[in-house]
Amino acid sequence: MNLEPKKIRDLLRVIGACCFSWLYVPHILIYTLNSKVRHLINSDLDVLSGQTTIRLPHTLAFFHQLHNNRYYRKLFYHRIGPAWSLLIGWYRSGDCSFLISPTTRIGKGFWFAHPYSTVLNAESIGDNFRCLHCTTIGSRKSGRPTIGNNVSIGCHACVLGKISIGNNVKIGAGSVIVKDIPDNCVVVGNPAKIVKQLTSDK
Repeated sequence: MNLEPKKIRDLLRVIGACCFSWLYVPHILIYTLNSKVRHLINSDLDVLSGQTTIRLPHTLAFFHQLHNNRYYRKLFYHRIGPAWSLLIGWYRSGDCSFLISPTTRIGKGFWFAHPYSTVLNAESIGDNFRCLHCTTIGSRKSGRPTIGNNVSIGCHACVLGKISIGNNVKIGAGSVIVKDIPDNCVVVGNPAKIVKQLTSDK
């Protein structure tokens, strides 16, 4: 069998994660026993599955992400809540440059890629959120943003204040948003402007 180098790399990472699965007994118990948390975690694993060259069932994908992806560990600890994360997050911590406010509610299917220097401090974030590095969603004196479903944010973008970002919105890299954005549009620039309207089926 002729395997590509990337597949060999991913296979070795999965094997390594399984070999060290004993490190994650508390994580596994929470994942197994809490059906609500498991549903959210599985939705994250589904959208992140494209980051590996081999298809994995949820359990193996869970081991793989926990062991090899410090950004995923940060999301996992957010999913299980601050009390559990304090108890079990200290010896296999997440990335310190990826900050998620413990009071931010995040929907299912959170996709990210190398989100270093990213701050997510929103009132709520909907389903199928996507972000890249150096994203800032933050508060001002007026409050925190509310992010709808199916929103993607490019690198170095800022969403600030008590504003609402609608559903099916694409925010371009480097954009600065301080005003409400309606559904189904593409916004770019500083200050951000709507440059394209999207049909709801897109």
